[in-house]
Amino acid sequence: MCQALSLWILLQLSLPIANLPFFSAMELGSVIQFLENKSILVTGGTGFLAKIFVEKILRVQPNLKKLYLLVRATDAKAALQRLHDEVIAKDLFRVLKEKWGANLNSFISKKVVPVAGDITCSENLGVEDTNLVEEMWREVDVIVNLAATTNFDERYDVSLGINTIGAKHVMNFAKKCVKIKLLLQVSTAYVSGEREGLILENSYCLGETLNGVSGLDIDAEKQVVEERLNELRAEKAPEKAITRAMKDLGFQRANLYGWPNTYVFTKAMAEMFLGHWKENLPLVVVRPTIVTSTYKEPFPGWVEGVRTIDSLVLGYGKGRITCFLGDPESVVDVIPADMVVNSMIVAMVGYANQPYEIIHQVGSSVANPMKLTGLQDYAFRYFTKNPWIGKDGKPVIVGKVTVLSTMASFHRYVAIHYLLPLKGLELVNAAFCQYFQGIYLDLNRKINFVMRLIEIYRPYLFFKGVFDDMNTEKLRMAARESCIETDLFYCDPRCIDWEDYFMNTHIPGLVRYVFK
Repeated sequence: MCQALSLWILLQLSLPIANLPFFSAMELGSVIQFLENKSILVTGGTGFLAKIFVEKILRVQPNLKKLYLLVRATDAKAALQRLHDEVIAKDLFRVLKEKWGANLNSFISKKVVPVAGDITCSENLGVEDTNLVEEMWREVDVIVNLAATTNFDERYDVSLGINTIGAKHVMNFAKKCVKIKLLLQVSTAYVSGEREGLILENSYCLGETLNGVSGLDIDAEKQVVEERLNELRAEKAPEKAITRAMKDLGFQRANLYGWPNTYVFTKAMAEMFLGHWKENLPLVVVRPTIVTSTYKEPFPGWVEGVRTIDSLVLGYGKGRITCFLGDPESVVDVIPADMVVNSMIVAMVGYANQPYEIIHQVGSSVANPMKLTGLQDYAFRYFTKNPWIGKDGKPVIVGKVTVLSTMASFHRYVAIHYLLPLKGLELVNAAFCQYFQGIYLDLNRKINFVMRLIEIYRPYLFFKGVFDDMNTEKLRMAARESCIETDLFYCDPRCIDWEDYFMNTHIPGLVRYVFK
């Protein structure tokens, strides 16, 4: 870690000013003033970060002109229903409800336009209302692409369609917007694959790979998917078999070019495509690390869905995890969701109308690193003091987990504790005429499930990289120097006390909003 930080400092000292065309003397105006009378199109409008983004914008700048929210829906009525059920109805909006009271619905109806569409559609993002399409082309100032499938184990056809081809469609739509000032693409810091050391905020060239293998072509990837689907359909494969084959294909294609899974591979290809074909379109790519619950706004601890590390915390709290695979000294790069959103909003202001591609990595591993041992300790202390109550009405007693720091030790542990008993059960089952077949199949299924999870998450269990965030730091510096709303758009992870955050904010938020 110290070596990585030293390298980071040396790199910043050695960067020639000529390579930083406007960042070194950046001036940042008022974010609130920038947002006034602006129209913003947000894709993936019902997603976790999108909700926090929408809530923040509406709360801090009620004089925003319009927020167009693109959601998957059959028509305008269904889109409106999704807006109210999956966005406004969430506890996240309780501060806004307290502020507006009985007038909230009227305020929302004036400012927020739910748009039925789908970014996988090439024709106007699937929006069939031509009047609404033309209105957005006239009015939209900023587009924020948050539509994505974040499942590491997603079908390749689905992930490629949404994460890569969908981003292309959003870019093409942005080019038709006459007032467009910025396209903000939300990616992930883990497009870096399994790199070690300091990972810089560098863009990807079209066709670039992590392992040097040539031949990566996005159109060719579409062809690979179509050919495989045609083969499976010709064989009249059941849908379950097609899903398994498409998931396997995603991993195969990602691994071929050096990426560990389908998700980060398809997000990396999206970055390549946007960077190459954007022309003069101002483009900012925001790469968050592991996004966690809100740090402060609209209130601490709000979270939705199970994020990467949260599955470990939840499994441990419910007594399902007694051993853990990973390097206890590795850095877990987490960043609260409201800090990600604040970074996005400040970047919108800082880079509007600039004809560059800017990469922003938003994380904590350089500025305020937290080790895996810290997460283990916080989970143990929290659930010891606040045990989860199981279905039997009794508190779940947690203990110190067995930490397996190498894959070899993990395989030994699984062999002794699971595979040997499974083999014994198989023999007993055969001797008793398949009497224990149900138990045998259930245990075998659980072991296969765990092994699949290890296959998916292995690259991150021993991750040795830290993410440079110099471009984000320059925004923070510009905000401090300009004395512009730094309290309102805080995004500096150095202010976080990880012990306090996990013990009093994040884990309690998980228990309240995710455990259920």
